[in-house]
Amino acid sequence: MPLLLAPMAGFTDMSFRTLCKRHGADVTVTEMVSAKGLHYGSDKSRELLETAEEERPVMMQLFGRDPAIMADTAKRLVQAYGGAILAIDVNMGCPAPKITGNGEGSALMKEPELAGRIVEAMAKSVPVPVTVKMRKGYDAHSENAVAFAKRLEACGAAMLTVHGRTREAMYGGEADLAAIAAVKAAVRIPVVGNGDVKDAESARAMRETGCDGIMIGRGALGNPWVFQEVRAALSGRTYTPPDWQERMETAAEHVRATVRHKGDRGVLELRKHIVCYLAGVRGAAQLRTRLQAATSAEEMAEILLDTCRQREYNGEAHRA
Repeated sequence: MPLLLAPMAGFTDMSFRTLCKRHGADVTVTEMVSAKGLHYGSDKSRELLETAEEERPVMMQLFGRDPAIMADTAKRLVQAYGGAILAIDVNMGCPAPKITGNGEGSALMKEPELAGRIVEAMAKSVPVPVTVKMRKGYDAHSENAVAFAKRLEACGAAMLTVHGRTREAMYGGEADLAAIAAVKAAVRIPVVGNGDVKDAESARAMRETGCDGIMIGRGALGNPWVFQEVRAALSGRTYTPPDWQERMETAAEHVRATVRHKGDRGVLELRKHIVCYLAGVRGAAQLRTRLQAATSAEEMAEILLDTCRQREYNGEAHRA
């Protein structure tokens, strides 16, 4: 069963995607990119499409609501990136107000006819698969995942990823696995399950939906090893989690890779990432304070590695 890293704005940049690929993700997806931004030559939008050789081929995710612009942008991406692209994914699941306020992302679940036209136009314009990431509905009064999925399948979608929450729920509560199972039962194309997968137990529960693959998002933050854990669980093998030293060395590696990619501006972005590696460990609060105050990548990496050296000296290297 393939394991995919979910696209998460502000988190799944090239450095983190590569790290997750190294630790067992089968497929990575770029952060969502504005089709309109690319269409009109936005350098910022184009930067989000940078990929590393180690992670290719990747899925590139676009968001937008104009079928012509979405199709033209998809065509240009294939022309520009060729074999680096596994598929073009369409974001119909983002719940952020700045996206839905423009009628994009999960707001498209309120307009299934338009959503279908977008997929149809894109599928006709490119030789690679066009896939869609969606939710179980926009709100509690319009849980239309099954009908929506059928329409997208009929319009040429090659695969669907279903997040088991409505846009209204954002990321609160529990993902509705029954909604994912219902979509899987209703369509013939592959369905990937998404929502709340963070360890072996939640992965096994997601597999019970009958899904063809599992997409992991927030569960991978500070924990790229989650793909190894899930793979072991699904194949019946024993999993040994990383010790403190491996966690901190990987976090330091993440720091250096990000700064190689983005320069000093990557330091600010790193802070929210690196603190995720500290979840559940002793002394995390003090270490978090030191990392948040760091002004350079070298300082961040040194704090992490110095903590490893101190713990090793005290005989604590294998205890979190």
